Amino acid sequence: MNSRQRFLETLHRGNPDRVPLFGEGIRSGVFKKWKQHGVRTEKDLARKFAYDRREEIYLNLDPHPSLEQWPTSVSELDNLRANLDPDDPIRMPDNWNKRVKGLRERDYPLMLRVHEGLFLTLGVMGWGRFEEVMYLLTDEPDFVIELMNLYGEFAAKLTDRILQDVMVDAVVFSEPIGGNDGSLVSPKMHEEYVLKSLRPLMEVVDKHGVESRILRTYANTRVIIPGAIDYGINCLWACEVEPTAMDYLDIRREFGNDLRLMAGIDLDNLLGDKAAIKREVERVVPPLLEQGGYIPLLDGRVREYIPFENYQYYRELLEKLV
Repeated sequence: MNSRQRFLETLHRGNPDRVPLFGEGIRSGVFKKWKQHGVRTEKDLARKFAYDRREEIYLNLDPHPSLEQWPTSVSELDNLRANLDPDDPIRMPDNWNKRVKGLRERDYPLMLRVHEGLFLTLGVMGWGRFEEVMYLLTDEPDFVIELMNLYGEFAAKLTDRILQDVMVDAVVFSEPIGGNDGSLVSPKMHEEYVLKSLRPLMEVVDKHGVESRILRTYANTRVIIPGAIDYGINCLWACEVEPTAMDYLDIRREFGNDLRLMAGIDLDNLLGDKAAIKREVERVVPPLLEQGGYIPLLDGRVREYIPFENYQYYRELLEKLV
């Protein structure tokens, strides 16, 4: 099987020859630390370890032209609406028209990120807007709902444009909404502000027959999982997790096999010795592989503080288990 077939068979709970072995991504500073091991680029890593290719493309969802000031009331939304033209050529991925033919003939999974989550959609790029948005969430709920609905419809039109050209293998809903202590908003607020606004997107995804809908969260977002499932999410990809709250074995026990899982291996485990790495990887990976619908990988990009020897041991162990 090729990488695309393995991905589809795994997330559709079919019969892959093995689950995909995806790379986690490497932060650029890592290669300076690892160069003494003959690893200066990702190509060097690919010669040392087995990786299945995957690609993720992004919709350009930012206002264009960019806003001098984000709206804070319903009366100001017309300015934002004028800067969210789904037919603007800048919205499509780079070199899209040239790439379409090759993407149609690909043998690797293609994912499309279709939504950036509550705070990024509301324009939070720094602490000033974050404070403003936190007040808006409680004081101006009608405004927040209208803005989120505006973005949901905008993203749906863009997604439809992409899917008319190329069938993707999964759509990704990003949600950087949590800290280690939990979600920054309640499940009820997340449903009212985010999940309901995704209905136009889900209709487009349904129309084009994209079965895998991935929620990629950050830190501790356990409380929003039930609502996300109710609105059509069927795969969780938890990044930079709080290990206790987001333990994948617990999540699988609570939500069952219908919720597919990606990642689940805490990156910080690679700071321990080999025995600790082996203990944690073998605790998580084999039972989830046996249950199916699971793609193992670290819960974040590899960072400078990870020793190469530990990463090598982890990848070799993962290859044996898979």
